[in-house]
Amino acid sequence: MRTLVAGLVLALSPAPAPASIDSYLALALDATGLPGVSVVVTHGDRVVHATGAGRDGHGDPVTANTAMRVASVSKSFTAAAVLTLVEDGRVGLDDQVHDRLPQLPPRITVRHLLNQTSGISDASVDIGRLTGARTLAEYVDLLPPVDAAEPGTRYAYCNVNYDVAARLVEVVSGQSYEDYLRQHVFEPLGMRDSKAGGDAPNGFNSLYGIWLDRPELDDGPAVGGAGSVITTAHDMGRWLVAQNGHGPFAAASLDAMHSPSDVHEYGMGWQPDDNGLLVHSGNLWTYNAIQAIDPETGYGYAVMTNGAPLVDDTATILDGLIALSRGGTPAEPGSSRQLVEWVLAAVGLLAAALGVLGVARARRWAEREHGRRRWLTVARLLVVASPAVLFALYPWFVSFISSGRTVLWAQLGYFALPLTITLAAAGLSGLAVLTARVVRLVSVR
Repeated sequence: MRTLVAGLVLALSPAPAPASIDSYLALALDATGLPGVSVVVTHGDRVVHATGAGRDGHGDPVTANTAMRVASVSKSFTAAAVLTLVEDGRVGLDDQVHDRLPQLPPRITVRHLLNQTSGISDASVDIGRLTGARTLAEYVDLLPPVDAAEPGTRYAYCNVNYDVAARLVEVVSGQSYEDYLRQHVFEPLGMRDSKAGGDAPNGFNSLYGIWLDRPELDDGPAVGGAGSVITTAHDMGRWLVAQNGHGPFAAASLDAMHSPSDVHEYGMGWQPDDNGLLVHSGNLWTYNAIQAIDPETGYGYAVMTNGAPLVDDTATILDGLIALSRGGTPAEPGSSRQLVEWVLAAVGLLAAALGVLGVARARRWAEREHGRRRWLTVARLLVVASPAVLFALYPWFVSFISSGRTVLWAQLGYFALPLTITLAAAGLSGLAVLTARVVRLVSVR
């Protein structure tokens, strides 16, 4: 009955006109200031429209065929690759991974990896050491020791799960992950311009409103299962059509990918959102992306951008595409990125100015402090030192607000560049004033 209802909804739902998608994308690009964006909308077994706007890292126009890094959207492709092996009977979802990869603790199953319930989290492995791996085999060899929680009891989003899953594909199939993905996922879907790993045009980071053309940060295996797919809007259309049941994947595989685990709503590279859609976003250091499907209406959407600023606008653009497909009027796209970065620039300039002023007045400050209680003087010096302490703890704070995800210093020089520079300016200013005041205190005493 549900299939019949879904079919009626699909037949009666008018798809948005390509021209309306083009107009909306142009408006969104202007409002967000992103360097380049590509999108695709699908409906049932057809691609409604795939298009692009803006420029890529070579200065060429972004089109439906422009290569885009889709970051963690790659996880759904890795899940699909694993499930083709399951369909062929070469591995089972409830097989223990330890039997194929002895570097992993016992009791972790293939299902646990794909559901992110393996017990592995960023805190359970040395993420910094893993950045030295060049291949998936090296990556898995660098994993031990793994201090995993009891598998199947808790959810923790962790890239390690999907990089291990990609290595499992290699071990089970006898092929490299990129070759297997190409032959068993991309080629059957006609995704001719898609690949795992390899080159793509440089992406961009925003620094106080100025877009900087930068190569993607090299911080792990050249090809991994967690975030290495490069694709196009045209190819993503074929993928979304297949995810809505019009492709080579078995119904059981689609159900496994789209269904939550026993402990969390995350499926296998997909999870539900508040609008009843299945989604997965992806954030790299110079690219952002998001995909979504609506099983009830048969719509599919993808938004990809070659800019990774502090504020990710892909979800906002996705909302506009959804509104168009539902016959509504999209909210006027807007971005807080520019305002946020202007505020950060102003704070950085103010910190630098206060630092210069503090150093210039250090002698006068020391003379006022002479003869006062020592603990009050120390307290005032600690206040001045606090921006430097905050900057030293910066990766820890970002990790905390990111639900424990490990954040490395090199990564903070990309998407968070404006915040990093502002905090560095405040920290250096504080250290300069602290040093000047201590020197003057010593000379006065």
